[in-house]
Amino acid sequence: MIYLDHNATSPLRPEARAAMERALEIGGNPSSVHGAGRVARACVEAARESVARLAGAESADVVFTSGGTEANALALWGAVYGALEAEARLTRLFVSAIEHSSVAVNAAVIAARVPGIRIAEIPVGSDGAIDVEALRVLLREGKGRALVAAMAANNETGVIQPLGEIARHAKEAGALLLVDAVQSAGKVTTDFAKLGADYLTLSAHKIGGPQGVGALIVKSGVPLASIVGGGGHERGRRAGTENVSGIAGFGAAAAVVRELGTANRLAEFRDRFENGVRKRWPQAVFFGASASRLGNTSNFALPGISAENAMMGLDLDGIMVSSGSACSSGKVKSSRVLKAMGVDDETARSALRVSFGWNSSDDDVDAALAALDRLVARAHSRVAA
Repeated sequence: MIYLDHNATSPLRPEARAAMERALEIGGNPSSVHGAGRVARACVEAARESVARLAGAESADVVFTSGGTEANALALWGAVYGALEAEARLTRLFVSAIEHSSVAVNAAVIAARVPGIRIAEIPVGSDGAIDVEALRVLLREGKGRALVAAMAANNETGVIQPLGEIARHAKEAGALLLVDAVQSAGKVTTDFAKLGADYLTLSAHKIGGPQGVGALIVKSGVPLASIVGGGGHERGRRAGTENVSGIAGFGAAAAVVRELGTANRLAEFRDRFENGVRKRWPQAVFFGASASRLGNTSNFALPGISAENAMMGLDLDGIMVSSGSACSSGKVKSSRVLKAMGVDDETARSALRVSFGWNSSDDDVDAALAALDRLVARAHSRVAA
């Protein structure tokens, strides 16, 4: 089996597995004051420091969560209610058209349920990059403090966003900035302090850590109210006993990612794959290829072959990839990311995403291209029949 869906989940690294096994032997609650509790607390804090170093942040800035989705929800709801408590309420949410649904959906619910808050979408260009000028205009319109949500790199296309410009305009307007770095961490340099973001989110399983653990990085002094009551965990910012083994695995994966720096190797796989596709099928469309992209991600379409059929055929051939479409109850919906880029529905329905990771190899590239050869040949034979 060839696994090429690292943007969805990157398999558990051996270092993370080993750290989790050690943590499982501790058995103490990190909030307990006895010996086992202190050992568990030390394990959590060591991982917190490792994750902080990956993000270019201080360890005190790190709030562990159940994953990137909860981290994004905590940032949004926590900022809104935290600002209310500080009597400096937010009145506007600006969310890019390509944000992960954990940002887009929570922002929409906030706008619907919290009086006095309106939401506006920041458009993107045909290359998949956020339209910075449109954001500047939005920030100048209306009154009150705003929060801008802009991901560091898109999970479907891999397009790296112009965060420097976005942060500058947000700062000039006095707006808060939430950066979803779930997909970019470990693939491009993440420096929370230099970026100028107020909130930044991470997820362990995107970098070879365990599923079910993530982190919200919070700038000191910005509004953040806990949205889950019941305890003083995580400095009162997120109640609930910490997932010690998961956090230990997260810390170990973060340390490995920092040290290895595999981005160039992954880009070689991606480029070799795309060159092979172009050589075989000149009509292939690569989304976001004119912009700066994560080195591991290729989102492409072979016109005339639906993503649904392609994914099933490749899976039967032992190749695991993803699609630019979301399947729900057997129905295929075109990607809203590609729609925001102006891609027509027919082409979008053919979109496939290949994403390489820490255990990928040249043989994986060859196997994927060979499987695509067989897939296209079967499709053409059906048409001819």
